[in-house]
Amino acid sequence: MEILRQRILQDGRALPGGIIKVDSFLNHQLDPNLMMEVAKEFARRLEGRNINKIITIEASGIAPAILLGYVMQLPVVFIKKKTPKTMSDFYVTEVHSFTKDRWYTVCIAEDYLSAEDNVVFVDDFLAYGNAARGAIDLCTMSGANLEAMCFIIEKGFQGGGDQLRREGYDLISLAIIDADADGQIKFRD
Repeated sequence: MEILRQRILQDGRALPGGIIKVDSFLNHQLDPNLMMEVAKEFARRLEGRNINKIITIEASGIAPAILLGYVMQLPVVFIKKKTPKTMSDFYVTEVHSFTKDRWYTVCIAEDYLSAEDNVVFVDDFLAYGNAARGAIDLCTMSGANLEAMCFIIEKGFQGGGDQLRREGYDLISLAIIDADADGQIKFRD
């Protein structure tokens, strides 16, 4: 997706430790026009699939998931990083955050994910695949069919996407960054 690549090159930065900083337009301050284009591109690539629900994980996946839900006219459910007191029946798993370097107990209500669901998981980044694996666990527990996983940016140099593809998961990544050596952002073709 060329508009996304240009924006990453223009406003993104590669920082030590495998961090790709795009908080000026993607995961802190948001560019709603770019996010809508991202949603339209995901919808285009998902066309013809039997999807009835979109899932994401809080917090940075919520914006693209909601816009995709709007474009596809589907409900969006986000995986919570804390169990609310009002939630009694839920599926739960553990997810390690690469960015925050901490473990989260994440959950989704049984009412909102079931064996009748064909879902797509949406997130802003794919690094090692930890959030994706959390979504996989929750879909397995509920019996939901994980039709595809969509990521705005995949950090190809961290290998999570390659491993998930080898395991047979269908991934849609709009920009795959292969290397960030010397502060340079390079895209996989």
